[in-house]
Amino acid sequence: MNVQAYFARHAQTLVGSLGRIVNQPFAALMTMGVVAVALAVPLFLNLFLTNVRAASGNWNDAFDLSVYIDKKAGPARVQSLAKQLRARGDVAAVRLIGADEAMQEFRADSGFGKALDALSDNPLPDTLVVTPTLTASTPQGTDLLERSIAAMPDVEVVQLDTEWVKRLSAMLDILRRVVLLTAVLLGLGVVLIVGNTIRLDILNRRAEIEVMKLVGATDGFARRPFLYSGIWYGLGGGIMAIILVAAAAAVLARPVDKLAKLYGSSFHLQGLGFATATAVLAGAVGLAWLGSWFAATRHIRGIEPT
Repeated sequence: MNVQAYFARHAQTLVGSLGRIVNQPFAALMTMGVVAVALAVPLFLNLFLTNVRAASGNWNDAFDLSVYIDKKAGPARVQSLAKQLRARGDVAAVRLIGADEAMQEFRADSGFGKALDALSDNPLPDTLVVTPTLTASTPQGTDLLERSIAAMPDVEVVQLDTEWVKRLSAMLDILRRVVLLTAVLLGLGVVLIVGNTIRLDILNRRAEIEVMKLVGATDGFARRPFLYSGIWYGLGGGIMAIILVAAAAAVLARPVDKLAKLYGSSFHLQGLGFATATAVLAGAVGLAWLGSWFAATRHIRGIEPT
């Protein structure tokens, strides 16, 4: 019975706090709108980074290493080297391109067929295309793998052209840090915005709080409706932020698809997923509750009946 009464009081306070917010729609929407903008900015930047990573394609392919074998090495030694590489923990796959196969591809792609017929022998070596594992597909991991393979016998040259990937990775790392800092700063802004709104609400209801304390209400009891008000502000702001970002993604979807088709890509702009939207709502409610708790705890403590 006590448990039921406890939850009944909280439910009554929750609904009552929503009723007060509904009775002041303009002020409530202004607060929720500011919270929504503060949440939408880092959320949109994060969505942008997610789509950039998706648009860049499979980076694991970009980190493939071309291992050119010494022409003096016979087929048996080439196969042995391929077997050693496949046994490594940082190698996902090894593909052998024989010298004859490489010459055929070069003949078909280069257009120098007649000039190549004048060659007395095939100058191209056997080649191993080494694909690192996903965990090793980083600039640091592939550099380490390149040095290790280059030191193996019968290896003449190891070619790895990932400078563009390194630059893009460095830029995205900077952008991720910018997004994180922006999210932290704007999250602090949400705490301050909701806290200031709750502070004004407490000042407007000062007489009511004094009466409550006069009849024996504790600070926690007086603080409860303001905490629920903060939750409603955060929930409303979070929903509005998701709508804003979803609308922005919908506006950009068609131009992005058109640009992707011009480059022969099947890329489509990714929207917000369910998990991301849920995390945004949870974060918005948590930040708003924190702001309301700080404001309510500080100001209600200072109110005493006279």
